[in-house]
Amino acid sequence: MSITKSNIQEKFDHFTSHWTPHVVAELNGQAVKIAKIKGDFIWHKHDDEDEMFWVVKGCMKMELRGTTLLLHEGDFAVIPKGVEHKPSAEDETHILMFESKETLNTGGEQSPLTVKNPQII
Repeated sequence: MSITKSNIQEKFDHFTSHWTPHVVAELNGQAVKIAKIKGDFIWHKHDDEDEMFWVVKGCMKMELRGTTLLLHEGDFAVIPKGVEHKPSAEDETHILMFESKETLNTGGEQSPLTVKNPQII
């Protein structure tokens, strides 16, 4: 078995697209995904999976029904399964997500933003 190290900034340098998650690691049935976000995503939920969002660079807004979280660089939040949420970012923001490998980025919603098979980088 070969154990290697990775650099998160180098991983972000591999792509320029927004709202396109990329898998950078897997552990214990979970995927570690990164994405660059800018603008608004869609309202969605995940019926069977929790999601963790960690802001690596920038600032994101996480709208929830009834409240809004503002996450700055270094902040993270766990969105429990079944909770509707809508992420957005005024300026380009880099995020890291922990979620089940099977988690679809748009939950049960189909959208032009849906990524069924995230690229592994």
